[in-house]
Amino acid sequence: MNIYFSDVFEVPPALVEDYGAFNISLVCDLPLFIDPFLLFNSKTPEYRKLHDDIIAYLKFLRDRATEGPLSDGLLNAWYRFAEVKQNYLGFCAGGNTGSGLGRQFAASLHGNLQKLFGNFGQETITKGSHLEKLCLIKDRVGKDNISDFTTNLIKGFLLEYTQTFAVEHVAAALRKRVAVQKVRFDYDMQVWLPATFDLPFWADDYVLLTPKDLLTKDDIWINKHDLLDDFHSIPESTPHDQLRAQIDRYFRAVLPRRPKQEEVKEAARKTLLEFPQLIDYYIKHKEDTGDRAVSISSQKVFESRQLYVEQFRAFAELLAAQSEFYKVFGNTQDEARARIEFLKDVIENKDGYKLLYFKGEPLKTEKDIHIMFRLTWFATTSDVNREVNNGRGPVDFKISRGNRDKTLVEFKLASNPALKRNLESQVEIYEKASDAKKSLKVIIYFSATELAKTQRILKGLKPDQPHLLRQL
Repeated sequence: MNIYFSDVFEVPPALVEDYGAFNISLVCDLPLFIDPFLLFNSKTPEYRKLHDDIIAYLKFLRDRATEGPLSDGLLNAWYRFAEVKQNYLGFCAGGNTGSGLGRQFAASLHGNLQKLFGNFGQETITKGSHLEKLCLIKDRVGKDNISDFTTNLIKGFLLEYTQTFAVEHVAAALRKRVAVQKVRFDYDMQVWLPATFDLPFWADDYVLLTPKDLLTKDDIWINKHDLLDDFHSIPESTPHDQLRAQIDRYFRAVLPRRPKQEEVKEAARKTLLEFPQLIDYYIKHKEDTGDRAVSISSQKVFESRQLYVEQFRAFAELLAAQSEFYKVFGNTQDEARARIEFLKDVIENKDGYKLLYFKGEPLKTEKDIHIMFRLTWFATTSDVNREVNNGRGPVDFKISRGNRDKTLVEFKLASNPALKRNLESQVEIYEKASDAKKSLKVIIYFSATELAKTQRILKGLKPDQPHLLRQL
């Protein structure tokens, strides 16, 4: 079964593990990403050099920002990058193509360097400079942007890292010399230069490996949520009584009476804009506790390997033992329904339910269910993709064979508090938006309480296919 890097390129999984790389899935992205703080805090000189190179590039951008507005051409050339989809990491549950770093990110980063953080690269409170600082306040610039930007700026290292492994361990027939754009920045010419590498090649594109010790899950160490959630403790770390008094007075002035949680966070955000030195004190705290970042990330990556590689591989092998699962049945709706029925049978009657538990607990996020579904749906002539978010929230999967044969599949956990609302309308809305005439809804539950809740909802909604409901 060609699901993981080791499968496709015919190398033992232990070899990838010993090299220090994550054995990525080539079927869909896994929810891991590079955290630039792990470069900064590393004991490996090569990693710290990569972080220094990132800061050097940002200093270059800062200096250009102080010279005035940039043309669209330079903004595109210096700030905008395509997603490095070849590492198969990120947040896209179907396929491995994300949106990359667009104009909004470019404008936000350029504006922050120009106005809000003019002292970037010359901080006196923190031990060093951090890319994450530039995106701690702006809306719509989050961890995926930071990780994408970091990945692009260290792409040359990732290419060399992968080439070294591939030349030694991957057969020549499975490799190809590839010219890659935007690998190295020439500060004299002020342009990004390409380079050529001998890389693993699959599905008309090269593939990149990433060291496990650069990866994390859920959020980067220096992040906006922590900054706002821990805002009240940050002024206490400032050494000046007068400054603390000014911060407190300003915060109270912008805080509404009887504020809601979001209004408290908005008041904190306004205060940070007024006193940006507070951000440096927050980052200093994160630097001082950096060993926890390494420990937490290492544990998250280990658990991700156990779940997404070891456990979900076992689930796919269990399904493969049922030969009917990987047959094509009629149109996309017939195929989807048949596979769901086989999936249900394996879970209920072939001990597959055990693989829906992790560390003794049932899978708690629908994203994990979606990844499991996509990893096991690897042998089909149908196109299986996560639907695009058009403002109403994405439907889970669109199964299609051309424009005339489309079926939507929605997976939900019974524990989802929005289950009733979703069953009432969401897929029907997306049938119209996706020009699809057929849809299936799959509910997964783990207890008698969740079963009773689901039965009550279904009884009220009178679904067309109640026979699909089975107890796990």
